[in-house]
Order: sequence, then structure tokens, then C-alpha cells
Amino acid sequence: MQVKRKIRVLVVDDSAVVRQTISAILSEENDIEVTGTASDPFYAAEKISREVPDVIILDLEMPRMDGLTFLHKIMTQHPVPVIICSSLAERGSDSALKALSCGAVEVITKPKTATREFLEESRIMITDTVRAAANSRIGKRSPLCSLEVNPKLTADAVIPRVKRPVLSETTEKVIAVGASTGGTEALTEFLRGLPLDIAGLVIVQHMPENFTRAFAERLDRICGIKVKEAKNGESVLRGQALIAPGNRHTLLKRAGAQYYVEVKEGPLVTRHRPSVDVLFRSTAYYAGSNAIGVIMTGMGDDGARGMKEMKDAGAYTIAQDEESCVVFGMPREAIRLDAVDTVLPLSKISAAVCTVSRGM
Repeated sequence: MQVKRKIRVLVVDDSAVVRQTISAILSEENDIEVTGTASDPFYAAEKISREVPDVIILDLEMPRMDGLTFLHKIMTQHPVPVIICSSLAERGSDSALKALSCGAVEVITKPKTATREFLEESRIMITDTVRAAANSRIGKRSPLCSLEVNPKLTADAVIPRVKRPVLSETTEKVIAVGASTGGTEALTEFLRGLPLDIAGLVIVQHMPENFTRAFAERLDRICGIKVKEAKNGESVLRGQALIAPGNRHTLLKRAGAQYYVEVKEGPLVTRHRPSVDVLFRSTAYYAGSNAIGVIMTGMGDDGARGMKEMKDAGAYTIAQDEESCVVFGMPREAIRLDAVDTVLPLSKISAAVCTVSRGM
């Protein structure tokens, strides 16, 4: 029996405390090992020249060379999956967004160690992101670990599974979208392909708190439709996409014929907050056959069960295909559950959503 080698990680951060904390978190995992740490990009470059890691965790603010410059050098000289771990992500800075456009796989916030709960959530976030990065197409050589992720709580923790209510008739459509690793670029392409009169969208992209606001503002500048971070009680309108805020669950609700969102706190669901499963279940509950569900690139199974509930409620469901995914985890799990009506490359999803929304 062939034993899979561990995922080799290089941690680059000028803070000794952060390097030690991340190393301690990763060292507890059987399938991950920290093969080196570096206090700045120059030391990191020396280590990479001796051994190319499978994943690099990189800070943006460092002495001698900033993280963005180093990221560019990595992508042009030694393409390796890079995770940005920076306090700038928590503030939702443009630098963190630029890092994604420059080739970073994911952006996460620095580990929180204030309480046991925060430390546990940081551990889940970091280890899951490392596994997703190791299995991404960027610099991918061979699978290093299973894409299977043992889920924690289900959507029951936020929205109970109950019989759909009898609601007043409506013909108003709504589009629910879920994405994770690689999703920022996938969502950009998808949203830029939508017309101004498209049905209202609600989107969950796994992102740190505050970073979703900057991401929504960036999308709003480059897309034809309006894009904004969702606020509690906000209406879902045609020609507008609402991005679930980081660290908050976002649910679709309905009053009469009008859809709106509820933004609320709650535990991690399928290891995430916001959770795609929570959004999809609420969409199945309140929109039923008037909904379209789209699940995109990402690791794990968040959204798969919720999409099955959407399909069972009469919604039309679409999954991104393996070839165009950075990580074919979430779509694969939805397909496995028979929750998907059609599987499409990213380049064709916008047109399909338009066609379905007009023909429903």
C-alpha cells in the first residue's frame, strides 16, 4: 500500500509568534508538515532554492521585500500554491485582492489565539486551506491528500430542516451561488457575463471578515451589474448581487413576493461561516422552483447537501466542471449526491443562468 507523503509547507512571516503559532497548528495534522520558516522573502528564496515546498503561507507586510513582490517572483520562477496570511486581509485591503489576481490561491487572516473557540476556528481555517492549496491546479504535480473533508455541524445548526411553508404566489426569480478556493476569479468571470436585468443574486464566497466588503466593491467597479456586501434585511433586487459578509451566515428570506437576506451569527457549518449549505437550504425553503443554484470551485462538501435540497424543491442547479475548477471538491460532492442538473465550464455558466432564468 502506497503511503501518501505529507504536504510540505513553508511559512514566511516576519513575526516569530505567527511563525510559531502556524507551525504548531500544522504540526498537529498527520498529513501536513512545516519543512521551514522564514522571516522575510530573501530567507524564503534561499529555502526554496534548496527544496520547493508544496504550499507557501505568505505575509504581505515584511522587511526588505513586500509579499506582493515576492508572490510575483514565485509565480514567474517557481509556481507554487501560495496562501496569503495577513492582517491586511482582516482590514479588507486592496493588497490582499491584488494578491489573488497575482496568483495566490487563498487569503486568510492571521490565527486568533484569544480564546479556545477562536484558536479551534483558526486551526480549521488554516489546515483546510493548506489542503485545498495543495490540491489546486496552480503548481500542481500530484495529489497529496484526499479532497474529503470531515464536516462538522450541518445547516441544521442555523436553519432547521422543516417542511416548506405555503407562501403567496410569486414569479420573481433568485440566483444562489456558492464558491470557495479559486472562487474570487471564478465569480469575477461569472458576474461580468451577466446582463443588467438578471434576477437578483445572493453569493457565499468563503472569505475572511471585512475582506468580503473590499471584494464586493472591486466587483462593483468592474461588473455591469451592481455588487455589494449584504446587510441584514436588505432586499434582493434585479441586476444586483449581494455577497455574504465574512464570518456571518447569510440566508434568503421572503416577505410576500419580495426576497431579502438575513445576516446572522452562528457556529461553523460544514467548517465554514458563511456556509453555502445555509444559503442553499434557505433558498430551497423560500424560493423553491423559482431559484437557480450554482456551485463553483472549492474544497470540501459545503453546499452539496443544500443544493440537493434546492433541486428537490424544484430549483435548477448548475455545477462548475472539473477542468475549469481550481479545486473540484464542492461541485464533485454535489454531483455525487445527484444534486446537479447540468455541469458546465466556467465560461458557459453565465449564459446558462440567463437562459434558465428567462425560461423558468
